Amino acid sequence: MIVELINTGSELLLGRTLNTHQQWLGRQLADRGYVVSRQVTVADEGRAIQQAVRESLGRADLILVTGGLGPTSDDLTRELIAEVLGKPLREDPAIVAELRRYFAARNRPMPARNLVQAQVPEGARVLANRNGTAPGLAMKVAAGERAQWLILLPGPPRELQPMFLEQVVPLLERELPAEGFVCHTLRTSGLGESALAELIDAPLQPLIAEGLELGYCARPGLVDVRLAARGGAAAGIVARAEALVLPLLAGHVYADDEVDLETTLIRELTERGQTLALAESCTGGLLAHRLTNVPGASAVLLAGLVTYANAAKERFAGVPAELLAAHGAVSEPVARALAEGARRATGADYAVAITGIAGPGGGTPDKPVGTVFLAVSDAAGTDVIPQRHQFDRVTFKEVTTQQALNLLWRRVRAG
Repeated sequence: MIVELINTGSELLLGRTLNTHQQWLGRQLADRGYVVSRQVTVADEGRAIQQAVRESLGRADLILVTGGLGPTSDDLTRELIAEVLGKPLREDPAIVAELRRYFAARNRPMPARNLVQAQVPEGARVLANRNGTAPGLAMKVAAGERAQWLILLPGPPRELQPMFLEQVVPLLERELPAEGFVCHTLRTSGLGESALAELIDAPLQPLIAEGLELGYCARPGLVDVRLAARGGAAAGIVARAEALVLPLLAGHVYADDEVDLETTLIRELTERGQTLALAESCTGGLLAHRLTNVPGASAVLLAGLVTYANAAKERFAGVPAELLAAHGAVSEPVARALAEGARRATGADYAVAITGIAGPGGGTPDKPVGTVFLAVSDAAGTDVIPQRHQFDRVTFKEVTTQQALNLLWRRVRAG
């Protein structure tokens, strides 16, 4: 089955709005066996929208179009697609009544322009919008020996997502059942993409010959391994691949599917009844931010100290002034003292410290921009890892906090 996604909206192409539809719809569809093979984004312009739809109609079984169903002058999708299909638009009295109820419930007059949203191409099924005024539309299009489905969804995610889950999914399962598709993602840390591939590519070749789809997605400090297959044997192929890969990547797989490393850490520390403290310098609290994004982090994280200035390192983490004078703030001894001081001050089971030079200035020949020291401390002692990252300031912070999480995760597992 060929599935294509068309996102309309000039704001998406201008970079003013993040296109979240591609990721969300792609995952929702793939999980149900409808894997998107092509996605395009086009401006709110008649020719571009119609050309994209005509191209998709020439090859796809399922086409989803997002955006352009509102009441304003740049909401053109409904009219343009009706023109492509040669379908007249007719006003739907049920939609008109619903629009009037919507505005009356909010004690607001209904602009006459909203009535354009009641225009429905002949033969289309209306998808009710319980979170806005723009109904979706589903159209079965005859194409020779096969039937295609063309589905129009509103642009705002808070309207699109419930409409898709509550109305589009049942329609697809009933009218356009998908072939089996199974996809598992193993999330790894501590290995580069090429090193990881060297470990598993060759052993997986027999399963690839049977239909296994192997993919990688590298991000700063992390690599995801995607194991997927289609058809009736998909579940068995993916299960065998996972059983083969996990021992080869022992110590590097921290979760599967969409769980991130901070969630894994909070969960594991909570189960153990253990606590954590942080002392950050160059990352400015980003590590604490990532950990506190996880629900339940309050059971684990006792304190996050942003000891940016040397005086703060002395006062809050107890780093001796003579140590700072002798070695500088960015050094192995100071990273060690920060971690041990944060743990001592809070009574946490673990403490992580970060000190470095994010740049673009501040480097020296001995300590160039990008130099960073990571430390983790527990009752068994303190480990310090030197690193150097030649990234921009924001990426430096992202990569450094990812490495700190990885260092902590390995220490927790070892403990």
